[in-house]
Amino acid sequence: MTELTELTRELCMLHGTSGDEAEQVTPRIIELLPDGCEYKTDALGNLIVTKKGEKAPKNKVMLAAHQDEVGFIVTYINADGTLKIAPVGGISPEVVPGRRLVFKNGTVGIVGGKAVHQQTDDEKAKLQKFSDMNMDIGAKNKEQAEKHVAVGDCAYFEPNYAELGNGIISAKALDDRAGCAIMLRLLAKELPYDVTCVFTVQEEIGTRGAKTAAYTVNPDYALVLETTTACDFAGNEGEKRVCELNRGCVISYMDRATIYPKELYRLAFSKAEQKGIPCQTKTMVAGGNDSGAIHTAVGGIKTLALSVPCRYLHSPCCAASKSDIEATERLAYEMYVTLCEL
Repeated sequence: MTELTELTRELCMLHGTSGDEAEQVTPRIIELLPDGCEYKTDALGNLIVTKKGEKAPKNKVMLAAHQDEVGFIVTYINADGTLKIAPVGGISPEVVPGRRLVFKNGTVGIVGGKAVHQQTDDEKAKLQKFSDMNMDIGAKNKEQAEKHVAVGDCAYFEPNYAELGNGIISAKALDDRAGCAIMLRLLAKELPYDVTCVFTVQEEIGTRGAKTAAYTVNPDYALVLETTTACDFAGNEGEKRVCELNRGCVISYMDRATIYPKELYRLAFSKAEQKGIPCQTKTMVAGGNDSGAIHTAVGGIKTLALSVPCRYLHSPCCAASKSDIEATERLAYEMYVTLCEL
């Protein structure tokens, strides 16, 4: 297992939904920071890391990757001891029933609803709603449940890192612990120029951390390191595949929150070709990331997103390719150097 893969695996095992990053994820990232880094956290929880390079850059460059993952929050405790939960971030209800969720205190529960043999034909045809689901932690009543959980506690998909065939890894929270791992690797290098790396918070509920961080750092350029939806599996053909695993870093031209500068989009492809780094683009305009908040901050910041293609995003079992993560790391470094010198 390479250092980058091991970093990704370790970070994916941690728990940290939007607004709940500070207990596990942020402290571990701080512990993993290499020598020579200085850091601070802002009021929202962003971890802002700076490292001196051999010299000051012509342009100030900020790299960003978000710490938070999608998850759940307890909204109510029923009289029978089961819990009502709501999603934190965009989770499709279809990936939740029957799943095992965990709390940071070790409490384990299973999400359930009306059994299929109890459902009417109309109910079977409809997507189950979160309001129809209960989380069962084995408590016999509300009082017993309250000894283990409270309203406002966050629950997470159970950590389940695995290595599949063809160099593919699977885990919850690859979105965006893969980007965090890439930034940690970049910070470990002997850098030619000063750099600022921001491990942002609350991306999954509206890119909130990125906005405040962009105002604090006020860079000339920003590189957002992310994961993005790959639909390269049976049932999707042509442009509906969006991007594919094992084809390299995804360079975005547009998503639902950002139109990326054409000169940066073309520059990234040129640099990738020059350095022999595999890359691709998306074949549909879809998704969004911290770029949406960053590029409109201050007086406007030229921003580019470099992403790892990832199947089954926002599910218990995201899947990404080791080689794509490595390609994204390589291109992120080359673009950081290039933007510093423009």
